[in-house]
Amino acid sequence: MVTLQRRSRTNTGDNAWFSRLQKQYPGLIPPIIAIAIFLVLWQLFAWTPGAALPGPIQVIQDTWILILYPFYDRGGTDKGLFWQILASLQRVAIGYSLAAIVGISLGIVIGTSKVMSRALDPMIQLFRTVPPLAWVPISLAALRQNEPAALFVIFITAIWPILINTAVGVKQIPQDYNNVAKVLQLSRREYFFNILIPAALPYIFTGLRIAIGLAWLAIIAAEIIMSGIVGIGFFIWDAYQNNKVSEIILALVYIGVVGLILDKLMVWVQSKILPEEQK
Repeated sequence: MVTLQRRSRTNTGDNAWFSRLQKQYPGLIPPIIAIAIFLVLWQLFAWTPGAALPGPIQVIQDTWILILYPFYDRGGTDKGLFWQILASLQRVAIGYSLAAIVGISLGIVIGTSKVMSRALDPMIQLFRTVPPLAWVPISLAALRQNEPAALFVIFITAIWPILINTAVGVKQIPQDYNNVAKVLQLSRREYFFNILIPAALPYIFTGLRIAIGLAWLAIIAAEIIMSGIVGIGFFIWDAYQNNKVSEIILALVYIGVVGLILDKLMVWVQSKILPEEQK
């Protein structure tokens, strides 16, 4: 009898804790369940005869040191995953920032000028479909140095969604806004900061959000061309050459997590800058 009462109290406590967690974080439970199912299916697949990829248990066993000690630094490229990812993020920050500056500026020019739009549209549609890896040899041939070539690959991958969305946002400014600007006789500077930028801002942020994901994806292609450097892309390439599949899988997980964080960070910045009626 006492045992039944204890079990009942324990189950009640567990249910109360689960209900409280579900109320505080309603969007947390479904992803956890989905991830758990995925890991189980992955492990079952890894146990099948002839499976080439290790399961999650084997990955953790093989990369336990990398997981526990992400901050180690033995010099050269022998560094923990924290330093590898940090080096990649620095390159992404430079290439992405340049893409944002050029993309927004050129997008505004294209959006406000029909002549520029007609002139540059075929070129934009041609170049934006080229995958990041295809830019690697041409960037190396033109720049002849690994670091600038890698930054160019990130830049050329990230610029197109920013440019296109900015141009679309400028073209979508309601005609009523333009009529008001004419009636008030606003200067070009006043029109730019009081009408054009606020009206196009949601489109600009859409492009920036897409571009940050593409820039992070391009880092793999960018760093593969840079031999003997610190970076998550070269870490993956080096692990592949040494047949360390578990390290490749771990690095891919880290890349996915960082990509998710970057996307959520951009959403947070957008929520702080955009007015409530434009969200």
